[in-house]
Order: sequence, then structure tokens, then C-alpha cells
Amino acid sequence: MNASLLALPAALLYLAGGFTTGLRLFTARDKRRPPRRLGIGLGLGGVLLHTLLLAQTLVTEGGLNLSFFNAMSLSAWLVALLLLATAIRRPIENLGILLLPVAAISVALSVRYPAVRLLAPDAPLGLKLHVLVSLLAYSLLTLAAVQAVLLAVQDAKLHRHQPGGFVRALPPLQTMEALLFEMISIGFVLLGLALISGFLFLEDMFAQHLAHKTVLSIASWLVFGVLLWGRYRFGWRGRMAIRWTLAGFAVLALAYFGSKAALELILVG
Repeated sequence: MNASLLALPAALLYLAGGFTTGLRLFTARDKRRPPRRLGIGLGLGGVLLHTLLLAQTLVTEGGLNLSFFNAMSLSAWLVALLLLATAIRRPIENLGILLLPVAAISVALSVRYPAVRLLAPDAPLGLKLHVLVSLLAYSLLTLAAVQAVLLAVQDAKLHRHQPGGFVRALPPLQTMEALLFEMISIGFVLLGLALISGFLFLEDMFAQHLAHKTVLSIASWLVFGVLLWGRYRFGWRGRMAIRWTLAGFAVLALAYFGSKAALELILVG
């Protein structure tokens, strides 16, 4: 099947899921709002079609095609899947307002700008596990970053004594913070495992052009580690937690996709 025939409906379902969730969030409780399950269901429909698209564009006879936009599409798929699966039992579907449109964009870019960068089928199992754990860590910490943005908006509204509007539809501030630190804690452990496994299969950091990625990933891991330590030792929360979360994610995003973009899009181009 032509990839475009899967990409278009997948992107539209993602956008519809994000729009429906946003409409629910910004509509007053006393007015008719779309059901919570509708946004989740539309998003899951997008995930299903996105899965079929990845099976076509990611898996090749020569191995996994982890080119820049394919890797972005895979990460967005994993983020959307984790978000929607968790939203079935936890109140985090509002993150879909930002994340589902991003998934739609990633789908479009992967089809519009196809490229090939293979991870061979005979690659060591440990290397494949490293890639998987790295993607899981990045996805969870992406969720945490978006949760931090939403938390920042909620915190600002409450400090200005403006609890109306969509803030009323959000879970209590303490619940939002608890969810944030759950994501960060699991993401921190996974990122640590990704770093350890990376060192085990890193033959020559400079020859493989991984020096910047490695240093930035370690820096991000340390930022999240300091945040968790500050939370445990000093009870960091609110704006302090938000700033450290966003700083750690910015460094991580630069490590994961900044170096990849430089190698595949800038230096090659």
C-alpha cells in the first residue's frame, strides 16, 4: 500500500483527537462537551494507522530504517501510544492537545522526506535493546516535558487567581505534580540504562560522531537526577520543578535529534 494512503488518515485522526481533547478542555462543564473517550479513541485510531505506516517505512529488507524523519515518526508514535494507553486509566489525555498534532506532523514529514539510514538485521541484540530503551526514555521524558508546560499554565493561572476556564477541567495541582514526577522517575531510570548500554556498544565515540550526543545525554540525565534529588531532599515543586524539567528535556532533545539533524541534514546536505 502507498505510504501516503496511510499517512493522510493517520495524521487526520491525530489532529481530530487533539482537537476533540482541546474542545473538551476549553468548554465549560455546564455546557455540552465531547466525551473523554472520543479524543482517546480518535488518537488510538491514528496510532493504529501510524503502526501500519511504520511497518512499511521503518522495517526494510536491509534492516530498520532509522533516518532522521523516520526516527522522529517512531518517537512520536511511541509517545502517542504511551500517552493514550496511560490516559485510559490516568487523567493525562490533555497532553494530547500538543502531542497528537506533533505526531501528525511527524507522519507527514516521514512520508514527504523519505531517506535511508539502516540498522542492520545482524546488529548485536544489545545494540537493538539500547535503541529501544533510548526511545522509551525519550518518549517518557517528552510526556513529562509537556506535562510540565501544562503544569506551568495551571500554576500561573492559580497564582493570578484565575482558576476559571480550562484550568477547572484539569486534575488538582498536586495530582498533576505527582504524575510529572512519576514520568520523570521512570524516564530517569530508562535514560540511565540507555547510557550504560550505549557505553557497552560504543567502540569509538569520536569516530562514530557520538561525542556530542553522549555528553548531552549525560548532562540531561544529571539534570533530571538533581531534580529528583531536590524533590526528595528539599521538596522541590511548582516552578522549580517545571524549570528543571524543561531544561533537562531541552538538553535531551538536543542530544537525540540535534546531533542526528546535524549529521544527516546539515553536514550531508
